[in-house]
Order: sequence, then structure tokens, then C-alpha cells
Amino acid sequence: MIITVTLNAAIDKTLAVPNFRLGRRHRAVEQTSMAGGKGVNVARALKRLGQPVIATGVAGGPTGTRIIEQLTDEAILNDFVRIREESRTSTAVVDPTTGDQTEINERGPEVTEGELELFVDKLLYLAKGAAVCVFSGSLPRGIPDELYARLIGEINRLGVLTVLDSEGEALRLGTRAEPGIVTPNEPEAEELVGHEFSDDDDRAQAMHEIVELGASEALMTLPSGCLAFTRDGQERALYSARIDPGMVESRSTVGSGDAFLAGMVAARYGGRSAEDCLRFAVACGAESVQHFGAGVVDPREVQRLLDDVTVERLSEPALSPGA
Repeated sequence: MIITVTLNAAIDKTLAVPNFRLGRRHRAVEQTSMAGGKGVNVARALKRLGQPVIATGVAGGPTGTRIIEQLTDEAILNDFVRIREESRTSTAVVDPTTGDQTEINERGPEVTEGELELFVDKLLYLAKGAAVCVFSGSLPRGIPDELYARLIGEINRLGVLTVLDSEGEALRLGTRAEPGIVTPNEPEAEELVGHEFSDDDDRAQAMHEIVELGASEALMTLPSGCLAFTRDGQERALYSARIDPGMVESRSTVGSGDAFLAGMVAARYGGRSAEDCLRFAVACGAESVQHFGAGVVDPREVQRLLDDVTVERLSEPALSPGA
């Protein structure tokens, strides 16, 4: 079983608005509304990829009820702790004429200490029967920045693979807790290591730095693929995985990183090699941009794209497993 954790779940609205301009009145030509938040998006993609997954987190108010009902309607197994304050709504506006994307995310609810402890108890119970636990997204108000670090430590002791996809202080503290895999995008990775990247050498060095901070493996998502410092047997090695963006017709990039992560987790759960995991993850991320809605992937199209993904083991020296 794979667990996905979403502590700032939302109803995600995506609108297609041609020639979008601030300060003007527009009409959407296409729209969708679905349960969201990064962990929920990962769970949706895992479900579509045929993987056993349960989504958990906190949800409150009528919006929280809608989140749970929509997950149930999609046959995504879920077990959320109900909280008093209202869950958030997030809105993405996609301009199909330019490909530009504007996102507006609400702050989300404040979670009390009692509500948080109910969630922690639930998660630790669920983790006893899990192989992978994915922590995704931001933390809502009232939850300390060190929560992911605390939970990663506890779940690591259960022998469960922990995966972290967050930002800011929660990502920094969580990485120090020695998660199995950390998956920032480039701006998040720059903030994590404390400097900007000017070229590929900087990016490659950052993968080593993230591992030195505590992560067992590091994957940095890029617009056309990823850079990964990941295990290949008993050692870690540096890989680049890329796909030509022209292989797919992009409708929306909302949630493409979550689809990438779901592909990586699904392949790792299936015991595939490092190269196969990266190839499958990049294919999932690329395929998802053809859909309107986060975490939506077509497994048949993913299979079709696999041969278009180039995976290269780079000559960068690998660290020893105990580094």
C-alpha cells in the first residue's frame, strides 16, 4: 500500500481563459473542478496507474466534505481527519493562446493541536501496513514547520520508504530527517541548498548537496524532465532524464509535477530499476500536460511515451551509500 499525505487539501478549479489579462472581464472556454492538493493529485495519478493507494490528511467544512466526496466518487480510497475550519479552494487560470498559467492558492484552514494529533495517530496506524508514504505540499496554519521531519523520523522506523515534496522551511527540516527521496523543483532546490544555479554543473552539485543534508536520494524536476541522484543497486548515481516537449500537446501543466512523482513512486513500488523509474516518471509528467485537471494520466499514453524519454547516467562521481 502507498499512502499520500495532504495536509492542505483543496478544491482545485482550473479555467481556460484565452487572452487573459489582469483587470479585464473574461469568460472561461473550459473549466474543471476536482479534489486537489499535491498529495491528492499524486493519489489520483497512482490510482489511474493501477497502484494501491490511500489518501489521508485533514479536511474541514463544506469544502472538506466535497473533497472527500469527490475522492470517493473517483474510487480513491481515503481516510481524512475532519477539522473545524474550512478547507481551501485553489484556482488556476490557463491561457491557451500563450500557455501562460496563473495560480491563486488560498491560505487554508488553521489546524488545532488536538486535530493534528488525531491525524498523527491515524497516519501511524495506516503506515503499519504501508510500503511507501508520500508527504506532499504546504502545511496549513497552526502546524509547525518541523511536522514533516517528525513524521518522517517515526515512519522511517517502521521500515516504510518516505518521500518528501514540499517547500521552504518544511522542506529544509524534513530533508534533515533523512527521508528516502526528496523531490523539489528547481526554485525549491535553490532555496534548499542556499544558492542559485547558473548551469548544469550547479544543478548536478546541488543533487549531492541535498543528499548531504540528509536525503537518501534527490530528484529535481525540470520543465523537460529531471535530474536525479538516485540508487542503482548498492550505490547512488547521477542521472538525467528528458523528453522533447514537442512529443505532447500541452493543455495545462497544473499538477504535472505530481504526476511525475506518482510515476516515480509507482515504478519504485513495482521494483523497477533506477533508469526505468526515471523513464516512467518523466513519461507520466509529460503525458499529464495533455489533460485539463491535476493528477490525470492515461496509462496507455504513458506507455507510448516511454521510448521517447532519454535517460543518461552522468559521469559525475557518485557518493557511497553511507555518505
